[in-house]
Amino acid sequence: MKELRRWCRGYRIQWRKLFFVVAFITTAGAVLQTCTLPYPLTMWFFFPPVTVSSYKASVAMMQVNDTSPLARPEKFSLVPFSPAVSLNSTVGLIQIPPVVEDDKKIPPRGNYERIRTNIRKETSDEPKRYLWSSPPDEALLYAKKEIEHAPVVADDPDLYAPLFRNVSIFKRSYELMESILKVYTYKDGARPIFHQPYLRGIYASEGWFMKLMEENRQFVTRDPSKAHLFYLPYSARQLEIALYVPNSHNMRTLSIFLRDYVNMIAAKYPFWNRTRGSDHFLVACHDWGPYTVNEHEELSKNTIKALCNADLSEGVFVAGKDVSLPETTIRNPRRPLRGLGGKRVSQRSILAFFAGNMHGRVRPILLKYWGDKDEDMKIYGPLPNRVSRKMSYVQHMKSSRFCICPMGYEVNSPRIVEAIYYECVPVIIADNFVPPFNEVLDWNAFSVIVAEKDIPSLKDILLAIPMRRYLSMQKNVKMLQKHFLWNPRPIRYDLFHMILHSLWFNRLNQIQIP
Repeated sequence: MKELRRWCRGYRIQWRKLFFVVAFITTAGAVLQTCTLPYPLTMWFFFPPVTVSSYKASVAMMQVNDTSPLARPEKFSLVPFSPAVSLNSTVGLIQIPPVVEDDKKIPPRGNYERIRTNIRKETSDEPKRYLWSSPPDEALLYAKKEIEHAPVVADDPDLYAPLFRNVSIFKRSYELMESILKVYTYKDGARPIFHQPYLRGIYASEGWFMKLMEENRQFVTRDPSKAHLFYLPYSARQLEIALYVPNSHNMRTLSIFLRDYVNMIAAKYPFWNRTRGSDHFLVACHDWGPYTVNEHEELSKNTIKALCNADLSEGVFVAGKDVSLPETTIRNPRRPLRGLGGKRVSQRSILAFFAGNMHGRVRPILLKYWGDKDEDMKIYGPLPNRVSRKMSYVQHMKSSRFCICPMGYEVNSPRIVEAIYYECVPVIIADNFVPPFNEVLDWNAFSVIVAEKDIPSLKDILLAIPMRRYLSMQKNVKMLQKHFLWNPRPIRYDLFHMILHSLWFNRLNQIQIP
């Protein structure tokens, strides 16, 4: 005690106050040990936080994480759990068991997240690494085998099963496309025919695909040795504008231009000659698309052609190899999705509607039998002013139960997609026409296909459809709509991805499993 008093005098400290503080801390410590205060709060009371530089703190945390808890694996055990399901995953279910210590202490969050990440990577990335490192032909063979044994899809919120021929096969094929497919786009070719998309009008599909394909990062590769498909990036519409002589009725100049381009590609690169063009594709919505490939035999017979003019009778379009491209009317490229939707069924007072120019073999017959003949059948040539003043063309489609989609000069018609946009059940009248994405979509579920010879019985055919059946078809049209939309930034299952999937799917059809 004398020494304590002497030490206090040396530092000018009142020893009674010091003694009181020491006694208080000792008593408080004993009380806190008997209370239920959290341990960190008790430690904070005795050892208030100290400010440390961020660099020192990060180094210290790294040292702690390196020694705990991974340095003591004997203290961890795996427990069963109910797996979390990611419906958008392309690799199936990933089960990540939680890590729990025997002494009930929760490991630091940083290490827990690292464990989860490592397990997820080991589970999901292994097949992708294998496929990325495999030659393109081996990856395609693997994909075809996987699709043939596709797991059954019971319920998927992103896909409406009644729209598809086999939703399980489509889903598995689409997932494999996302994981595997790489497309090489040739840089050769000068504007405006190449690399300059035409984004307006009824032939805009080819331009929108070109635009979104050349902007894409997921599927495009700069290394042609890794590509599964090769894109010939020209526009049939721009080809017509640049080279066709008006009123000449001669498309041979266009065909010769494409022939020379393909010959140049074949001479400059080894990829065309390797497969005779069977892993190359073109996208052409212009009516003349099929006729501009005739001067090059391999381009006509082997190349995958995505065509709006998908006519089986011409001998150019081959079902199962080529792709039927939707013909979409884009009036405002800045707002391609403007005006979607239509009236509810109870407000659709018109049984069937058509208005348009009288060209081709089908439309004059349609007008002959139904033009101004029946109040339920609103069938016109160009929409008369007396009618359009009361109700516009679009309002007619939104107010009709069925929208008649007859062929024009060629089998394709933009009215098919317009009917889908306005939630009107399309009635397709075009013999030998292959509807868009026919390899995966079941068109009987949401459309009526009428033979040209049955035009006189058109109203009877439509009235014979029971209301319950019609309601189902109209609902299917609504659910189908998202697969026919041009999004400025593509999203899963939209029109850009549906076209790309059909190219991928039909390429796999050419693969022979040994």
